[in-house]
Amino acid sequence: MGYLKYVKDAWQNNAKEFAEIRQARKIVWRKEEATARIERPTRLDRARAAGYKAKQGFIVVRQRVSRGGRQHADIKGGRKTANSGQRKYVSKNYQQIAEEKVNRKFPNCEILNSYLLDSDGKYYWYEVIALDRTNPSVYLNRNTSWALDTRGKAYRGLTSAGRKARGLRRKGMGTEKIRPSLNANKGRH
Repeated sequence: MGYLKYVKDAWQNNAKEFAEIRQARKIVWRKEEATARIERPTRLDRARAAGYKAKQGFIVVRQRVSRGGRQHADIKGGRKTANSGQRKYVSKNYQQIAEEKVNRKFPNCEILNSYLLDSDGKYYWYEVIALDRTNPSVYLNRNTSWALDTRGKAYRGLTSAGRKARGLRRKGMGTEKIRPSLNANKGRH
């Protein structure tokens, strides 16, 4: 059994032992900026599963995302139709929003993958793995060069989080009704 299996078990099974450490980390993370580049991943097992390698060209970013439903800007005055309510129904998940925010902050990078780090009542924290387009060492790896083929994968739902939001995690017979229909959010207000 490799060492990453032990790291994974420590994160999953020793929640009570790590509770104080996680609480102290969240206090520090709340005071940081929403997008913070970090030296190395906090959860090495999840990062390696997501494609991270400890070499040049791989960038790890901790992204904070506010929890709660999305809302339109405050609607002032005038006649309001049935569809012009405050509440906004968005088919994106928080992980996809975190990846897009990182991609806006680092425009020369392409998003490889991301994973949930922690959460509290107000925020989610994700760690996003990005690849530097200009670094030649990224192109030498056959497994990661696919991420640099086209630009803007995070915006078009081509990362793991985007595929989840589009209902593409499973394919084949029996999955016809998993994908959200185009008219799913119509009629809500």
